Amino acid sequence: MPPHEAPLREASTEDLRELALRHGLTVSGARPSLPAYARQIWSRRDFITAFATARLTAQYSQARLGQVWQVMTPLLNAAVYYLIFGVLMDAKEGVADYVPFLITGIFVWTFTSNTILAGTRAISGNLGLVRALHFPRASLPISLSLQQLQQLLLSLAALVMILLGLGEFPAWSWFLAVPALLCQALFNTGVALVLARLAARTPDISQLMPFVLRTWMYASGAMWSIQHLAASGRFPDGVVLALQCNPAAVYIDLMRFALIGSYTSAQLPPHVWALAAGWALLAFGGGFIWFWKAEETYGRG
Repeated sequence: MPPHEAPLREASTEDLRELALRHGLTVSGARPSLPAYARQIWSRRDFITAFATARLTAQYSQARLGQVWQVMTPLLNAAVYYLIFGVLMDAKEGVADYVPFLITGIFVWTFTSNTILAGTRAISGNLGLVRALHFPRASLPISLSLQQLQQLLLSLAALVMILLGLGEFPAWSWFLAVPALLCQALFNTGVALVLARLAARTPDISQLMPFVLRTWMYASGAMWSIQHLAASGRFPDGVVLALQCNPAAVYIDLMRFALIGSYTSAQLPPHVWALAAGWALLAFGGGFIWFWKAEETYGRG
């Protein structure tokens, strides 16, 4: 053994750690502090935006109608649900302007549903990128959430045209759609971060989520009125309160209140804006921290 290697052989782990720290060495792939992680995300905002835009452009590149499907998909879903709920199940009974009510609900719900589904594939669907490059992994679910927001904004142009055609004319309340969508986007991103971590370890979650989301949609009043259910007296007050406080239902209610003249504040649950902001902050803050705690594990194993 060469004489200069003997001290290193005999050095304890603590001594080697102190030596590494003295010379500025750090653990490869170690999780940064939460403030440093947030700064890394912000420094890569251009990548996040470009990645979202590129995926949005490529999403329907193989279809002949291209980006038209961004609008056609929720519209076709609304047509199917109108036939089932509005005609066969008569859910439109007592609901003023049921068609705008239904279309707005489907567009808003689609935003949440697509964002959460994209989150389940954020890590597992981009393993090549995760393993090849060093960057904060939260960039991926955040970018996919931004992609869904961009898609919604394109779809909202068509939604506005439909509402105009159905006799809903612009009003000051339409500006309330901006904070409502901001809260919804933060909530969606937080849930996407949670599911991105879960699905990174258990990919089967992405197969389960469509069933969970379908059940959640039916409980969110996208096709029927929670207020009418509350007035019917068929369910306990606790069940009605849970349905009204359901975050997806809260954001659907706020968008209907903003865009549909006949949907008044009397149809909103109590403290609806506090609920919307609370769900957004809880989901985004909690989801971001929970995702960050497993940062060094993504793409390994």
